[in-house]
Amino acid sequence: MFLSKEFAKRRSVSIIIIMYVLSLVLLGLVFSAISRAADSVPPEIEKPKKLQVVVGKSIILKSPKPVKRVSIADPGIAAFVLLSPNEIYITGKASGITNLTLWQNNKISVIYDLEVDYDISRLKQKLHEVLPLEKEIRVIATHDSITLSGRISSAANLSQAMALAEAYAPKGNVRNLLEVAGVHQVMLEVKVAEMSKSVINHLGINFSYTRGGDLGLSLLGGLVQLGELTDIGTELLVSPAVNALFSFNKGSANWSGFVDALKEDGLVKILAEPTLIALSGQNANFLAGGEYPVPIPSEDGIAIEYKPFGVTLSFTPTVLSEDKISIKVAPEVSELDFSIALQVGGYTVPGLSTRRAMTVVELADGQSFAIAGLLKETVRDSMSRFPLLGDIPVLGALFRSRAFQKNETELIIIVTPHLVKPLDPARQTLPTDFYIEPDDTEIYILGLMQGWEKNQPSTVRGELDGEFGHGMPYPD
Repeated sequence: MFLSKEFAKRRSVSIIIIMYVLSLVLLGLVFSAISRAADSVPPEIEKPKKLQVVVGKSIILKSPKPVKRVSIADPGIAAFVLLSPNEIYITGKASGITNLTLWQNNKISVIYDLEVDYDISRLKQKLHEVLPLEKEIRVIATHDSITLSGRISSAANLSQAMALAEAYAPKGNVRNLLEVAGVHQVMLEVKVAEMSKSVINHLGINFSYTRGGDLGLSLLGGLVQLGELTDIGTELLVSPAVNALFSFNKGSANWSGFVDALKEDGLVKILAEPTLIALSGQNANFLAGGEYPVPIPSEDGIAIEYKPFGVTLSFTPTVLSEDKISIKVAPEVSELDFSIALQVGGYTVPGLSTRRAMTVVELADGQSFAIAGLLKETVRDSMSRFPLLGDIPVLGALFRSRAFQKNETELIIIVTPHLVKPLDPARQTLPTDFYIEPDDTEIYILGLMQGWEKNQPSTVRGELDGEFGHGMPYPD
């Protein structure tokens, strides 16, 4: 009985020990699985930090922990030297973005986004020295270029700022985002005035003699031409230039005379005042005249192309500052000239008499300048005569033809530019505002073409401004 109790006691202790060992083994397996699971989860990657370096300059990067390894993704952008386990010497070589990676304890600990930019501090300093009044210019280093943004007062200052920026940017890589302040619309007033005088004198005499089959004829000046031969005689073709004709018969003889005697004076006045508005740097054109057809032979027949003539104006303004404008002006005055016409495919194509000018000027708002002044005088005198007969005094006029022509032309072109702003339509008046429609009484009885002031709008009524009235001396 005693042995059985001792045996049972020992057995229970063994069971407890076995259970305890199994519990320890089970805990070990659980911890081992947890450890393996933790090792299988990738470590959390930190966001790269930003680091900026200027091209041609260096910085020293200090690390709180010793660095065992350093790597730069693109060695062409930056270079490094490890001064000590905690100090890295970084130099910018070219503009761009790359990665700088640091290893600590055999693991990647820190990643930097290394950005290498151009040195814009000196450019900002030079801009301040050259343009001290331009306070709104911003300079930004963007990748492989330099960007100017903000606001600048004039186009002249803009060109200076761009020239400075190109000196500091490689290969002139400058991005212009500057806004030019001020008015950028230019109105150009042009006056084209021309006076042309002409004097034309013609004197030509031709005669013909016919008697049966006998014929005598003079052909000076082309007043008379020979036509077809008929049974009666040779047919005479008379030029439209003949303005006098006489004929008399004496027996069977017939004498005829053809006279071209003309004295003509002409006066031509041309006045055009075109007004154009264009933005700074944009081209504007004006034409006061017309177009004439020009036949152009082609494989399919005759094609028609139209050419302009008249008063033409083309100008390109550039606003330099609030009181300075640069203008490229090209005015042209042309007219049809049938004296140099050509015959093309049965069509008469006239020539052009043209006066053209082109210039670039710089002046202030409201100033005028004459870009073309032309005084032209031409004299033409031609004489056709028969030898000997045309040299006989008095009677020699019957055997010669003479044409005299004199032209005088005076042309001037005056240009006036203005900086313009939009108008307030509520404050503008039109020519029709002053027109008053008449009623039946005013039309049929009084014969008026406009009514009286009773219907006139109050907006166009005048008011007295300043001193007015009259004064009379006091009696003694």
